[in-house]
Amino acid sequence: MAKMYGLMRLGRDAEVKTLPSGKQVANLSLVYNFGQKEGDEYPSQWIDAAFWGERAEKLAPFLLKGSLHLFTLGDVHIEKYTDKDGYEAQKLAARVDDVELGPKRDTGQGGSDSQPQRRPAAAPAPTSRPAPPPQSGGSGFDEMEDSIPFRDPLSYRGAHLVL
Repeated sequence: MAKMYGLMRLGRDAEVKTLPSGKQVANLSLVYNFGQKEGDEYPSQWIDAAFWGERAEKLAPFLLKGSLHLFTLGDVHIEKYTDKDGYEAQKLAARVDDVELGPKRDTGQGGSDSQPQRRPAAAPAPTSRPAPPPQSGGSGFDEMEDSIPFRDPLSYRGAHLVL
């Protein structure tokens, strides 16, 4: 079974739906850059991905259009479908096995986005106790900025396919 992992951006906000069984599914449109730079850009690959259950409901508010996260995808495969014009087409599809949330996006007034991003409500910090220390094994993405270039070929500039 093929697996992929790497930093990927969301092409649209996560779409959470409830199945007839009552289980929830979140559908994602992911994009990553790969290969040799062509002009000013690297080639892009789009992937339709999904994950289910309680994780879908809890993570969806953080999976917003344009946000960057580290994804581990399983069951990577090509699906055939008929497009809106009646032609046969193919797309890359996968199951989300794991997500490490990336850097928080700036929602300041001077940004290029015309609409503010929806954010989950933050719980107020308790005043009698100090905040708990960060959990070990964190990715450190919260401390990073979106503008940091990943030029090292060993960095997660694109996704990697593991067979």
